[in-house]
Amino acid sequence: MIDTHTHLESFVRQNTLAGALARAKEAGLEAMITIGTSPDDWALYQGLAREHAGFVHYTVGLHPCAVEADWAAAQVEAFWGGAGPRPVALGEIGLDRFHLPKDAAEAERILGWQRAAFTAGLAVAKRLGCPVVVHSRGAFAECVELIDASGVDWTKVVFHCFTEGEAEMAQLTRRGGFGSFTGVLTYKSADNVRAAAKAQGLARLMIETDAPYLTPMPHRGKPNEPAYVRHTAEFAAKEVFQVTVEQLAAATTANARKFFGL
Repeated sequence: MIDTHTHLESFVRQNTLAGALARAKEAGLEAMITIGTSPDDWALYQGLAREHAGFVHYTVGLHPCAVEADWAAAQVEAFWGGAGPRPVALGEIGLDRFHLPKDAAEAERILGWQRAAFTAGLAVAKRLGCPVVVHSRGAFAECVELIDASGVDWTKVVFHCFTEGEAEMAQLTRRGGFGSFTGVLTYKSADNVRAAAKAQGLARLMIETDAPYLTPMPHRGKPNEPAYVRHTAEFAAKEVFQVTVEQLAAATTANARKFFGL
């Protein structure tokens, strides 16, 4: 299996990375992608990809919640031209209305920064021809509109942690884009997410942890880690697609390798 979206910075900070990587291998992971969110983690992740070549891959991107007034100073493109391992995608980039301040004027100001940063990131991705990892929270229609306007190849776009429904998934698949699914898929209240995953189909499915967040059942409430992608895989195989875990693992691994060029 491949965890297509995790954040290893938290494990490095807590000095627990070695154990997390060992447990991931024991759980059957053959690779993972640690996702860049700000200039604070890009070089760290490039170093991890060098140290754990073939097992840890990385992306660089400016998470919408990391976008501030000086966002334009954060340059991602250089990581594709240097000597170190190259990113496998640009991201995560996008829009996030959930974490905006309550003050309407301040919220609109920050959302304006997010839109500008997302647009700029999409322009870079178009130039590079690389995959794009999209963060969309409370802003699905706006993200789709900006991607449409950017001219980015939709077959290179994945909306990570997909928590919308079948109608939104239909918009993605009609354009050629993808949705990737976290442990939310295992939550009792997530019928819409399971319906969206089934609508997309196993032939296009990718799975992720978004660790240390969104821990799947039966560990919900505890910190997440890449090894736990197995719980999401087992649940998806049995409850959503009615296939064996081996079949689901083979399909999602092939999809991840093809999408990210691993």
